[in-house]
Amino acid sequence: MRDNGYLNEAEYQLAVQAPLALAQGGVESSDAPYFVDLVNDLLQDQFQNIDFQSSSYRVYTTLDMKLQRDAVAAMQLGMKEVDEQLARRRKPYPQAQVALVALDPYTGEVKALLGGRSYGQSQLNRALARRQPGSIFKPFVYAAALRTALDGSVSPPLTPLSKIVDEPTTFWFDGKPYEPNNFKQEFHGTVTLRQALARSMNIPTVKVAEMTGYEEVANLAREVGLRSVRGTPAAALGAYEVRPLDIAAAYTIFSNNGEYVSPTLIREIRTREGLQIAETTPERRQVLDPRISYMVLNLMEEVVRSGTGAGVRSRGFTLPAAGKTGTSHDAWFAGFTSKLLCVVWVGFDDNQELPLEGSKAALPI
Repeated sequence: MRDNGYLNEAEYQLAVQAPLALAQGGVESSDAPYFVDLVNDLLQDQFQNIDFQSSSYRVYTTLDMKLQRDAVAAMQLGMKEVDEQLARRRKPYPQAQVALVALDPYTGEVKALLGGRSYGQSQLNRALARRQPGSIFKPFVYAAALRTALDGSVSPPLTPLSKIVDEPTTFWFDGKPYEPNNFKQEFHGTVTLRQALARSMNIPTVKVAEMTGYEEVANLAREVGLRSVRGTPAAALGAYEVRPLDIAAAYTIFSNNGEYVSPTLIREIRTREGLQIAETTPERRQVLDPRISYMVLNLMEEVVRSGTGAGVRSRGFTLPAAGKTGTSHDAWFAGFTSKLLCVVWVGFDDNQELPLEGSKAALPI
């Protein structure tokens, strides 16, 4: 800089004499170790016909390093908030962990992925860990309900303006009672489906699932890759464990006019000379009628506008967006714009309950 005239002699001497220091976390901010591990696993599982040991190949991935660095920065700020909230509790808690999956809502290409707070401390990739999704599963309940209008299986047909009574209710299934509660044990009386999803009400959601058919809800879940879901009342409230990577892919039916797109991390593989020897084509299938997909998208826009996801707006994010908070044992948020779909999970590795809602722990990230 001195040779090119950007520093005078005095500034140069000060700079030379200043002590050198390592930037904390500088390596991870420009790296994607959990993503690379996952790519290595995929190469071994899906491309067994290629001998990566004896020859050199060029593997082109879907990663966007700018978004990856943004994800790391957002995670560090968000988890600092989580630590501060937990520190104010009377009970001591272990360090909370995090997973983030950001993908292109149309192609399913994974653009950024975090499997934890620090790869140096733990190589466990929590983007692949199975956890209860809680309320971020509810959009699939409403999607299954709304699409019954097309086959006439529910009469009168369910629409966003259909009304449900939010009150303490006992549901019977297989001869056993199921008595879910609302958050903070608050009940709202007669509400529309739009209000029920916006405020993430549990009782109306289970009622909607019962009217639709629990097995119909489970069938839709399995169609979008959530194969562990079973047709029970608890399914409506996200009781069956899923992976953050899978729930992100499942949400593509809402961003993609009802079409499911499987997540991809590898675009193509070429030889050292540049000859293409493999290319990844994502799995695509039409799951929802585009009209039904649009209605659920519109309901999730309401979540961000006036419901449990309104913290998105109060934090200054003004672009058109849709999303859903989730609070089970853990905190979740799934949100998307026309350019990016992102799912965040925050919780404890030992699966003890995180005493924070998704809107306070996962949504900020």
